[in-house]
Parts: sequence; C-alpha cells; structure tokens
Amino acid sequence: MTEGALPPLVLDLDASVGALPGRITLPLGSWQEAVRFGCSLATMRRFRAVLEAQLPARYGTVFTGSGDFHHLSWPLIARLRPTAPIQVVVLDNHPDNMRYPFGVHCGSWVRRVARLPFVAHMHVLGITSGDIGARHAWENYLAPLVRGKLTYWSMGVDTAWARRLGIARAFRTFDTPDDLVAAFADEQRTQPLRSYLSIDKDVFAADVAQTNWDQGRFQLRHALGVIDSLRGELVGSDINGEVSYYRYRAWWKRKLSALDEQPAIDPARLAGWHAQQHALNLALLAAIDRHAAS
Repeated sequence: MTEGALPPLVLDLDASVGALPGRITLPLGSWQEAVRFGCSLATMRRFRAVLEAQLPARYGTVFTGSGDFHHLSWPLIARLRPTAPIQVVVLDNHPDNMRYPFGVHCGSWVRRVARLPFVAHMHVLGITSGDIGARHAWENYLAPLVRGKLTYWSMGVDTAWARRLGIARAFRTFDTPDDLVAAFADEQRTQPLRSYLSIDKDVFAADVAQTNWDQGRFQLRHALGVIDSLRGELVGSDINGEVSYYRYRAWWKRKLSALDEQPAIDPARLAGWHAQQHALNLALLAAIDRHAAS
C-alpha cells in the first residue's frame, strides 16, 4: 500500500482475493449464492443494507472477487453522492449494459449507474465481446447510448448497426489497445471531471490474468495508461475479475451462466492463476493510489 493511501477493502464473497497490504476484509461469504452472477432488486436492497452497516468510514479501492460480482459496483457508486458530477470509467471486455429482466446481474449494471443523477458520463473501455455487435444489438439497453450518457470503446467488433440508429457517436472502434488508450487519453485532456474507476480484469489478455469470462486484449500498460490519463482525482475505485470456482445451487443461475458461455474453471490450476492475479492487483493498486482523492 502506498504511503498515505487509504486501505483496500475486500468484500470477501468467494475467498479469491489475496492478502493485500493493510486490507480491511468484510466476511460476506454467506451472500455468495444470493448475489453471484445476478439477483433480484429486492435481494440487492437487502445486500446493500448489510454492506452499509459494515463499511468503514473511509476505505480505498474495493475488491469484490470474481467478475460474477461486477454488479456490486452499482451500490458502491450509488453511495458516493459527490457534490459535483463525476464520470465513471469502466475497463471491461463486455459492455455490462445488456438486458436482464430478473433484477440486476454482472452484465446489466451499467445502465443503472448511468441513471444516477451525479454521473455525467460513463465510458466502457476495452470491449472485444460480440455483445455490442449486430447480432446482439437488441440486447443492449439503448437509453444511455441515445441520451449521450454512455460510450463504448471497442476493438475488432462491427458496430455499423449503431449508425443506422443514429447513435454512432456512442461507439468508438479501434484496431489496437494502443490506439484506444491514446484516443481516450486525448479526450481526457479536455474534461475536468473527477472519476470513479471500475476494473474487470477480463479486459486483459489471458496471459496477464486468467478470469471466469472470455477475455480481451489489454496488457498491464494499457490499464496504467488509462489510469494516468484521468485528469481529475479518483473519488473511488473497485476491481473484480478474480478467478474462482463455484457451482450454483440455483438451477436458473447454472442455466444462464451456460447461455452466456461462461468458461469452465479447472480447480487444479487455481493456485497458479491466483498468484498471477495477485501480482496484477498490486500493480493496479499502486497506480490507483497515486491518483486517489485524499
């Protein structure tokens, strides 16, 4: 932990986060089945109340474990209530803005954050998933894209359908991660907003960090470039994408996970993957701490 930085906070749902220096841990394993992958809005309200009762007064970057918990960024951001508008910057191989009629899940939370009154804009960077391609266009929530509240930054995905709907401005497409990060950094030079940063490590290539989902093309330097480009202070941050093995008790979660083509995890390889993940966490944490608001 960088000197003077706030301690990282671990929402320990799946025992996947390593021993970060100075970390504060909230034991929440009893909630894993209820909230992993997705949950009803009523369940999220109950979880949020439990979380609020346990959160320390001050904390740094929040680690939530597997990318199956990325929707927990929503309550973490919602509780900020900053005095001035902020932007939310998400590093993710997926848009996390997909239709989900049963409440909220790890692929649908972005729309809800975009609706928060203090969020001026959201950027999702690093998408290589076909979720934003023509075949899945109907699954994307269009409202935040139409209203100019959300921008997708992608590589190698044909998004020509967006032009036909008049929302091409919400789609930025690049050939390489270097081109994407350079363009984002150029745009950031003209915006003074403070930022909240959310990192799903499936944005990285598998040789950087193995996760529970299909993965993107970022190397560590690309994430560090994005972090360094944020001109205003970071008002908060979270990291997910740890790799963990879990078999859902609920049949519908097993079914939806299979429909999303979530890859199988080999328990025998977890130890090596955890070591790789831990090294990445430390590098990301050090970079974030340099930009965090005091």
